[in-house]
Amino acid sequence: MKTLILASTSPYRKRLLERLGLPFSCLAPGIDEQAKAGETPASLAERLADEKARAVAKLHPEATVIGSDQVASLQGQLLGKPGNHERARTQLKACSGNTVVFHTAIAMLAPNLALHHVEPFSVSFRQLSDTAIEHYLQRDRPYDCAGSFKWESLGIALFERLSGDDPTSLEGLPLIALTKMLERAGHPVLA
Repeated sequence: MKTLILASTSPYRKRLLERLGLPFSCLAPGIDEQAKAGETPASLAERLADEKARAVAKLHPEATVIGSDQVASLQGQLLGKPGNHERARTQLKACSGNTVVFHTAIAMLAPNLALHHVEPFSVSFRQLSDTAIEHYLQRDRPYDCAGSFKWESLGIALFERLSGDDPTSLEGLPLIALTKMLERAGHPVLA
C-alpha cells in the first residue's frame, strides 16, 4: 500500500484520521501560518493546507500527503487559537449570541494528483454569561482550539445551533470529503 502522511502535529487531526483505519504517519510541516493582506478565511485555510502538504511532500515525493488547516471568523474577523485563558475568555464573550463560520481546508498531494477541498461550517452561540464562560474554560481548557471551544467535549453546551455538512470539520479534518479524496488517491477506506 502507498505511504500516507498527515502533515500535522495536531492530536485532534490525528485522532480523526485514525477513525478511518488506514495506516499513516504524522510529520510536522513547519510553515509560516500568518495570514496575508486581503486573504479571506476560506482562501487562508486553503493556502495553509496546501503549504503544509507541499512542505511534507517535498521530503516524501512518492507518498500521499494530507495537509489541513482551519480558520474561524466572527463578523469578518479571524479567530485564532487563543493560547491562554484571558484570550479565550475574550473570544467567547465576543462569540456569545453570534455565529462563527469555520472554513476547514484539505490539500492532498500524491504523484500526479493534487486535490483541494474547503468545508464551511457555522456555529451559532447561545447568550453566555461571564460565569458560564469561566466555568466552561476551567473545565475544557480549549486554549489550543480556534474559537476557544471543543465541540466534541463540553463545548457543545455553548451552542444554539450547528449548521454544515460535516461536523468533523469542526475538529479540524472533514472526514466525509477526505474519504472521497483518499479513494481517488488509491487509499480506499472501505476496501
